[in-house]
Amino acid sequence: MIGIIGAMEVEVKKLREAMQIEKTENVAGMVFYSGRINGTEVVLVRSGVGKVNAAICTQILCDLFPVSCILNSGIAGSLNADINIGDIVISDDALQHDMDARYFGYDPGVIPQQEVSVFRADKELADLAEKVCKEVNPDIAVFRGRVLSGDQFIADKEKKEWLAVTFAGLCTEMEGAAIAHAAYKNGVPFLIVRAISDKADDSATEDYTTFEAKAIEHMVRLTLGLIEQYKEN
Repeated sequence: MIGIIGAMEVEVKKLREAMQIEKTENVAGMVFYSGRINGTEVVLVRSGVGKVNAAICTQILCDLFPVSCILNSGIAGSLNADINIGDIVISDDALQHDMDARYFGYDPGVIPQQEVSVFRADKELADLAEKVCKEVNPDIAVFRGRVLSGDQFIADKEKKEWLAVTFAGLCTEMEGAAIAHAAYKNGVPFLIVRAISDKADDSATEDYTTFEAKAIEHMVRLTLGLIEQYKEN
């Protein structure tokens, strides 16, 4: 069974419409839809925005559902000039950019007293997602690299540049690294896939509103294709 997490209704609506829903469960104010997409067993849930919601959601998935992997799909802001609106970023790893214990001698992004702060995505899932994206979204580019997460919508050029330089991230959003952290703690493979909705700079608010729907279209196409081919492996 694949666990699929999206933060917002707009990110999960089309996936839910593609499901044969067999059961719904409401846990911690989140509705978990169990069923099938193209014959593959999935459980789909909207976590809500932010790292706490995302981590709680992931833990519930791990505790209550027999998930073999967790896929977090959604949209993000680009941190790289080569990554344009509508393109796809597939995680190689993820970290929380707003973890800041520099006062105690830790580098930005490092979680105090924990061995791992950068969480590695499942390589086989990432390889498959890259392959599928090229097949189903041939008109856009797909990138592999680091996803940054924090409880902030980045819409400032200076902050964007700081994130890119400090962490070498390709995109920034508000849930992925928390999902990665919880999945890591539970020993469950994960992957974060993000369609770019804005440039995470002073134009971000306007771009997000304008291009959100197109980015989600690319994301849904990739997610459905990934589920279909995951079944075959």
